[in-house]
Amino acid sequence: MKERPDFDAVPERSGTGSEKWRCRSGADVVPLGVADMDFASPAAVGRALRDRVDHGIFGYTVPGPGLVEAVRAELRERSGWDVSPDWLVFLPGLVCALHAVCRLTEPGETVLTAVPVYPPFLTASGAMGRETAAAAMRVEAGRWIFDPEALETAAGRAGLFLLCNPHNPTGRVLDRAELETLAEFCLRRRLLICSDEIHCGLILDRDRPHVSIAALGPEVAERTVTLLSPSKTYNLAGIGCALAVVPDPELRRRFLAAVRGIVPHPGLFGLAAMEAAYRHGGPWREELLDYLRGNRDLVAAAVERIPGLACIPPQATYLAWVDARAWGWERPAERLRGFGVEVWDGSWFGVPGYFRVNFGCPRSLLSEGLRRIAAAVPEPCPPVS
Repeated sequence: MKERPDFDAVPERSGTGSEKWRCRSGADVVPLGVADMDFASPAAVGRALRDRVDHGIFGYTVPGPGLVEAVRAELRERSGWDVSPDWLVFLPGLVCALHAVCRLTEPGETVLTAVPVYPPFLTASGAMGRETAAAAMRVEAGRWIFDPEALETAAGRAGLFLLCNPHNPTGRVLDRAELETLAEFCLRRRLLICSDEIHCGLILDRDRPHVSIAALGPEVAERTVTLLSPSKTYNLAGIGCALAVVPDPELRRRFLAAVRGIVPHPGLFGLAAMEAAYRHGGPWREELLDYLRGNRDLVAAAVERIPGLACIPPQATYLAWVDARAWGWERPAERLRGFGVEVWDGSWFGVPGYFRVNFGCPRSLLSEGLRRIAAAVPEPCPPVS
């Protein structure tokens, strides 16, 4: 009998050490902040983990051929990208890899990205002794885009470009033409590229394929480190499983040297979970995407009704990027906390006046969170221009 996930079931995560739900400690708060989902992972993942527990030996573990082939099959299916086994570097997480990639730049070089963007993109370079150069994205024809002029202005002494695609927090899925423009820019300036594609399994728009920038051609691939993980798609963030795809042998050698001694080897449970998710999680993922599409539509309809808010519906991810600048609050998330809803503030992403809503949760929980956001509308509130 087919196992059907129940995405409407509200889990009890209090007392489990959940980072997302600790905002509820002693308070009535709807947690729509931290980017994990309130859904049980695919049953196949649980079975794989129980099998490893039952084996009873938890020593050092290396990725087996079954996992390598599962990753390659996933990339062929999701991105049409045929990767070689020796391109794969398995990791315990992506944030540590972002830091390590920044070490590939030379002293005096900056790390270029575009805002808004996932907060570690703005902090990893500083932790590695490099400065961050940030170009502002802009909205054009109802979508967030990378501004070529802003990138040129910000590039300066950059040696590395950090790209997020699908994009966190705006939910954009960059099309091939956009990626080719970014690739041409990076090649012309001889920039290394680090492409975080952790959300590539969460494409909500059915007509939008995911394209990896490294798959555009060998000239781009030889300068690119692509970061991937099943953690967002299959809700495995607490297990620790990720990988880098590095086609160029010399760049891969440098990347391995950068992670050595800093980034630990992935644990056996992360490797087991990754293989099970990629091999057997497809049907669960399809049902998840249908549910998330409904949640996305719910957020879009609610935001449209709330005075002073605006949101471009995301093409991917379970994250909505909401423009609250008309409310006049530099940090709207801090004010919303007082109304019993936890969201992430735009200032963390380099753009004050916005906030990010995680709609990867049961619909009843999301509806209550949106109701509380609506209750926070300041008086008077100017209309959205």
